[in-house]
Amino acid sequence: MSAAFRLPLDVFYEREARHPRQRFLVQPIGGGQVETLTWADVGHQARCAAHWLRARELPQGSHIALISKNCAHWIIADLAIWMAGHVSVPLYPNLTADSVNQVLTHSESVLAFIGKLDDWPGMSVGVPADLPTISLPLHPPGEFDFSWDDLQRSSPIQDDPRPAAEQLATIIYTSGTTGLPKGVMHSFANLGFATTRGTQLFGLNEQDRLLSYLPLCHVAERMFVELAAIYTGQTVFFAESLDTFITDLQRARPTAMFGVPRIWTKFQMGVYGKIPAKRLDFLLGLPFIGKRVGHKVLAGLGLDALRVALSGAAPVPQTLLSWYRKLGLDVLEVYGMTESCGYSHICLPGQYKQGWIGKPCPEVEVRIDESGEVQVRSQANMLGYFKEPQKTAETLTEDGFLRTGDKGEQDAEGRLRLTGRLKEIFKTSKGKYVAPAPIENRLAVHSRIEQVCVVGDGLSAPLGLCVLSNVNQEEARASLHSSLEKLLEEVNAVLDKHERLRRLVVVKDSWAVENGFLTPTLKIKRNVIEDTYGARFEEWSARSEAVLWQD
Repeated sequence: MSAAFRLPLDVFYEREARHPRQRFLVQPIGGGQVETLTWADVGHQARCAAHWLRARELPQGSHIALISKNCAHWIIADLAIWMAGHVSVPLYPNLTADSVNQVLTHSESVLAFIGKLDDWPGMSVGVPADLPTISLPLHPPGEFDFSWDDLQRSSPIQDDPRPAAEQLATIIYTSGTTGLPKGVMHSFANLGFATTRGTQLFGLNEQDRLLSYLPLCHVAERMFVELAAIYTGQTVFFAESLDTFITDLQRARPTAMFGVPRIWTKFQMGVYGKIPAKRLDFLLGLPFIGKRVGHKVLAGLGLDALRVALSGAAPVPQTLLSWYRKLGLDVLEVYGMTESCGYSHICLPGQYKQGWIGKPCPEVEVRIDESGEVQVRSQANMLGYFKEPQKTAETLTEDGFLRTGDKGEQDAEGRLRLTGRLKEIFKTSKGKYVAPAPIENRLAVHSRIEQVCVVGDGLSAPLGLCVLSNVNQEEARASLHSSLEKLLEEVNAVLDKHERLRRLVVVKDSWAVENGFLTPTLKIKRNVIEDTYGARFEEWSARSEAVLWQD
């Protein structure tokens, strides 16, 4: 039987009582100004909002939507929903009107909090006309039924509501790289177990600082930022916008940070924009000086105080991890899914082995089935998908293991290596199966390749599509062309014959969340890429050049 773990609200009340005047949330409010909220401030505002929600006399366990970019009041609204005995349903802040409508309708949400958003006019069309809206302090222009100020006029609740461990806490809709999002149901016990165990791994405490910038509606940020801060007493700083990101980072000087590979790559590209890659690599290699240079680069990014740096959501190119190591920063890989509260595998300091994610987290059981699928079981596994018993039965085995959909293998120490997605594996016209992810990782080592996607379903051989970074744009196409040819040759030399790429195609588009090529968590949407370029695959395959430019 596992050791006990604590539930989120219990821990919050304890902190609220123990250090009410300690800062908890630091929110930029424009013009270089910030608002600092203490634990007492957060508790007071959440309790007033909870009183207002109770007064609406909604059925216990009603579903309340949260539509906002990250901000202090996202977390306060979440706490208020829980204190009032309801279930929070966070939505990505950049969904289309259709997706907003789909999630709000499917989740049976009865209220919606609306906060920081870039395109509320576009999204608001998807909000059902009869769904009451409440604007958070940082909200877009528009008409709302209620405001946060209305809720704050209620007196704070005087009791400490303690929902049962097995009670539903939240429904998190997956951002899926394919198909419609599914509503993942997590109980307070799921969240409590994963956060209790997860925070113990890193020894985080009240002196630590976090910067919140990945969507809070995604499980990684929810666990690593919101819940981890409640359990450890860390201060959470928020990023204002993409334009102010480096300033926000330097203000926070985080000691712990969770990023996705695309973010870690962006930092690298930003550095290369100021100092050429070859020059930096030369300086980092010098005895005595190299260490100082690495520290200076990290300080320029606002990352010099980091002691816990994690990357998850997608595989990280080994060359990127090595680059950060040269700077003096160990970026450690973690592996998990929305369905497991993001709690599954982790690489701890000193346990790194090239090409492998770390070992299972405490109290996580792992098995690889006959198809090569990684399956995990722990108290962090979801209750199921909301209103989808069939999909739940397909994903959770009878004995409680979660089918991850990832193919992988374990070494003798229990470390995990992923070898591809079961659903992403495609079949060439020669009837051979190819897993694109490992090939993409090999291509991503090139300093100018920012994004890459390997396709090949029904083709005689796979193609690599890539987007180049804007760094060193003045670099002559001829020399870039020959370095890409060389890369293709090197990658093909280590691949099995049926995996070898026919050619590399440099596409013109940038792949971003805004134009639908990436999910909100910055994973490539393969179906969108195939739909966009699919009509040209045969033509590109028939060409003779090793590297093609889509002009």
